[in-house]
Amino acid sequence: MTDAMTDEDIQTSPASEAPTPAAPAAAEPRREGGNRPPKARKPHGPQAPQGQRQGAAKSRNAQQPPGADRSARPARQVHPVLEKLFELHPKLFGARFLPLKLGTYEDIVARHPDVFKPEDLKIAMGLHARSTRYLEAVAAGHARHDLDGNPVEPVAPEHVHHAIMEVFRRKQARTADDLRPQLQARIIAAIEASGLSRDAYAERVRGRDEVAGAALDDAVAELGRQAAKREALLRAFEASGKSEAEFADMYGMAPAEVEATLKRARADKAS
Repeated sequence: MTDAMTDEDIQTSPASEAPTPAAPAAAEPRREGGNRPPKARKPHGPQAPQGQRQGAAKSRNAQQPPGADRSARPARQVHPVLEKLFELHPKLFGARFLPLKLGTYEDIVARHPDVFKPEDLKIAMGLHARSTRYLEAVAAGHARHDLDGNPVEPVAPEHVHHAIMEVFRRKQARTADDLRPQLQARIIAAIEASGLSRDAYAERVRGRDEVAGAALDDAVAELGRQAAKREALLRAFEASGKSEAEFADMYGMAPAEVEATLKRARADKAS
C-alpha cells in the first residue's frame, strides 16, 4: 500500500566529521650520551572514555546526508483505514491515485456499512485528498472515478487549477530552482483542456491569492502572445499565394508545423 502522506520525509543534515586526531609530536633532537626516544605529547583537554567515543562514531556513521538511499530510511506510517481502502479498492487507493467521484465518502459508507467508523473514514479520506500524489492526479486533468475505477465525470477547471497551484507551492518550497516556467506550462495546458476561453477560465478560477493570480495572468498573457503569432502567420500565408509546403520552405519551417499552426489559427478565428 502506498502512503497518502502530504509531505516528503525530512532528511537529516550530514553530521560534522569527527575531529582529526593531533599529529604525533616531532622527535626531540638526539642528546649526547643517550638515545632516549621522543616523548609523545598528551592531548589537551578532558578525553571521553573509549566506549563513548566509539558510540559517537557509530551515531555519526548512522546518519545519512540528503539524497541518501531512501530504502534505508524508516518506512512512513499509513493510516489503517487507507490500508483497508487499498485492499477493497486498489484501482483508486493503490499504486496509482485517481481523482475520486464527488460523493465517494457516501458511496464507501453505503457499500461497506460495517467496515469503517464514520469519523475514521473522514480523517483518512482527508489525508488522501490532501496528499501530493492525489493532487498530482487532479492537476494532470484525469477524470473522476467511481469505486470500481470507472471514469464518471471530469474534474472542474477550478479544482484542477487549485491542484496545480498547490503542487507548485509544495515543490517550490523544496528547491532553490525557479519552477514558474513549469507552472506556466501547466496552467496553459489546463486552460486549453478546459474548453473555456482565456478570459472565461481566468474568471472562473481566480481567487484572492496574489501569487496564484500573478501566475494566472502570466499564463493568460502568454496564450495571447501565442495566438497573435498564429494569427500573423495565417495572414502571411493567405497573402503569399503559396502552398503550405512552399510557404514552409520560404519561412524555413517544417511543413507539419505550418499545417498544425494554420489549423489552430483558423480554429481560433472561428471561435
